[in-house]
Amino acid sequence: MKTIVSAAALLAASLFAVPASAANLVLYTSQPNEDAQATVDGFMAANPDIKVDWVRDGTPKIIAKLQAEIQAGNPVADLLLIADMVTLERLKEEGKLLAYKSPEAAQYDATLYDADGYYYSTKLITTGIMYNTAAGMKPASWKDLTKPEAKGLVTMPSPLASGAALIHAQTLAAVPGLGWDYYKALAENGAIAAGGNGAVLKSVASGEKAYGVVVDYLPIREKAKGAPVEFVFPSEGVSAVTEPVGILASSKNAEAAKKFVDYVLSEKGQEGFLKLGYIPARNGMKLPEGFPARDSIKVLPIKAAEALKNTDQDLKTFSGIYGSN
Repeated sequence: MKTIVSAAALLAASLFAVPASAANLVLYTSQPNEDAQATVDGFMAANPDIKVDWVRDGTPKIIAKLQAEIQAGNPVADLLLIADMVTLERLKEEGKLLAYKSPEAAQYDATLYDADGYYYSTKLITTGIMYNTAAGMKPASWKDLTKPEAKGLVTMPSPLASGAALIHAQTLAAVPGLGWDYYKALAENGAIAAGGNGAVLKSVASGEKAYGVVVDYLPIREKAKGAPVEFVFPSEGVSAVTEPVGILASSKNAEAAKKFVDYVLSEKGQEGFLKLGYIPARNGMKLPEGFPARDSIKVLPIKAAEALKNTDQDLKTFSGIYGSN
């Protein structure tokens, strides 16, 4: 029987190690609950001798939890499957990840994994614009959200609560013609920034707000279910997080953890992400229904090491514009 570490057990998990009899692996992830369970179920079906417990929260909270455990001398997780490479680059530099050269890496672009084997991208999750179909304007670019037609009608996740939102802000901040001046213009136009992507989805789908900055799969999924929403890949391009997987150096189950890494990078594991509605990171895979052709999606560049170096200042800059939400 599979075991799930519930939200109610987070504190207990922080204070006490998971008994060996309870699970072979502990995964900390920022995937939505449904997706985390599907990923774990797929792995356990392929590896019936290994059980997995999982804990889910936003990337900043997951990392704060992990760091607290490390400082207390009792890290619980074996694996991380979280929003972005910048976060795992930080852990790599701090010596908290285990290097593992997965044979599956041969099927991935070199830009999508760490050359030393400390982490590997599992999917491409872009951030674009969603809008309610009742909205008066149909946005096509990022700058459309600063127009009078969008005044007071825009919502977006905060980089303080969402790893994808932080990468998005850092990506747009480096784009000529956008930058932090763009974020200031959004604020002046009444845009709000708080919480995570799920809250943005609910706000726009319900009609509370007309426009939202959000990760792609949420509105595309909801549209397929009949929600009155559309998703736009803006003309300037989109940011992307790649939800990398990495093994903690403190893992007591490293061999089983390596099998998990191989699984999520394998064709079978990538097909699981495809079925959940994500763009697989592995070369040669199809795209989910509702997405345009992969070569039509312009992904804006970001340098992980540079973004890591600028993270603290970027968060201060964002907070100075929108407050600490």
